[in-house]
Amino acid sequence: MAPPAPLQVVILAAGQGKRMNSDLPKVMHPLAGRPLLGHVIATARLLAPGRLCVVIGHGGNEVRASIGEQDGLAWAVQDRQLGTGHAVMQALPALADGGTVLVLYGDVPLIGSGTLRSLVDAAASGHVALLTQHLDNPKGYGRIVRNGGGRVVGIVEEKDATDAQRAVREVNTGIMALPRASLAKWLSGLRNENAQGEYYLTDVIAAAVADGVPIEVRHPGAEHECLGVNSKVELAALERQYQMSRAQQLLQQGVTLADPARIDVRGELSCGRDVAIDVNCIFEGKVTLANGVKVGANCILRDVEVGAGSEIRPFSLLEEAIVGANARIGPYARIRPGTTLDDDVHVGNFVEVKASQMGRGSKANHLAYVGDSTVGRDVNIGAGTITCNYDGAHKHRTVIEDNVHIGSDVQLIAPVTVGAGATIGAGATISKDVPPGGLTLTEKKQVTKPDWKRPTKKG
Repeated sequence: MAPPAPLQVVILAAGQGKRMNSDLPKVMHPLAGRPLLGHVIATARLLAPGRLCVVIGHGGNEVRASIGEQDGLAWAVQDRQLGTGHAVMQALPALADGGTVLVLYGDVPLIGSGTLRSLVDAAASGHVALLTQHLDNPKGYGRIVRNGGGRVVGIVEEKDATDAQRAVREVNTGIMALPRASLAKWLSGLRNENAQGEYYLTDVIAAAVADGVPIEVRHPGAEHECLGVNSKVELAALERQYQMSRAQQLLQQGVTLADPARIDVRGELSCGRDVAIDVNCIFEGKVTLANGVKVGANCILRDVEVGAGSEIRPFSLLEEAIVGANARIGPYARIRPGTTLDDDVHVGNFVEVKASQMGRGSKANHLAYVGDSTVGRDVNIGAGTITCNYDGAHKHRTVIEDNVHIGSDVQLIAPVTVGAGATIGAGATISKDVPPGGLTLTEKKQVTKPDWKRPTKKG
């Protein structure tokens, strides 16, 4: 059996998207936190293509910058949008001579790799493979034209179709796989004598039929895979479709979701066993929740690892941080980038931790700020305590060693070190290193002025 022909992928992403009513190029609009085009590129890469070319046009430089340069990714420019056939022409110089060319669209983000693999396999041995689907309401789509024997002989766009052809419910998704050896010839024969005045890629089907090339047909695994984005309404609908699909996957994995319709995964979310997620939570970047983690309502986690048995209580924001096992975070806590919280750490309501490490069993339960700090084990940080880490020009570090107890309303002016086992009294302002053990105070005499009068408003 001959080895499969090498695969090459062309993604068409040159359109402006006027109905989006936005200055942002259409394929850059985000779905689940990633540009539409980014989804298509990621899916295409699952097929391991030998070459991958994106055709850009409107806002092309902006599109290219948003995706970034990647290994094996080539760019072609369609200066004037003269149709899908014209767009593929621009990609030809970036393609090798042999193999199969798979044509995708940068605004069709949910196409599945399994569906595409089936299509590519059908195009083996130099065949053409079309992805079609049957719709109850085919308005706006090109119709599949078959002969009396049921073989596909062409595709007609709706604006060029007869009444009988418009009644056909099998429609073209635009996604197809074609032999590279014949593609250039078929494209060179395209004409723009149609209602749009464009060079349609769909017209290569009739050319392939005329050359005796078999036309294979495959269908998507799910109808939503072929839905494109042409407006903010369609983008919002696709976002919900994506999120519901992701929620179903999580439920099947054993994750408890308080309401599958109220979760947003905008990246990669990996969950262990017996994870529970309350409503309105957002997960961005790469988030890992170990066994038994509970996430309360209205939390945002971005690039975070959470250890087994930990609880993220409601209205907490965690970014680029690591949380150990059996920790308690929130409610209303903010964990900023560069933070590592060890096992059994408690960070309570209205506490902010930034670029700091807190050792096992340490606690900051109320209204505190811990920034640019190294906190040891079993430290208690009292309510209202702040590390004063910024002098207006530079950041400085605070070191709090093991088993320190810090009272309420303490200011630690960095750089400063608090020795192991020390206790700092409430209201102290610490600007010098504190030795281990003992009690450190910055005492002031309490004074009462019995004859003092409170100011009053005049008039």
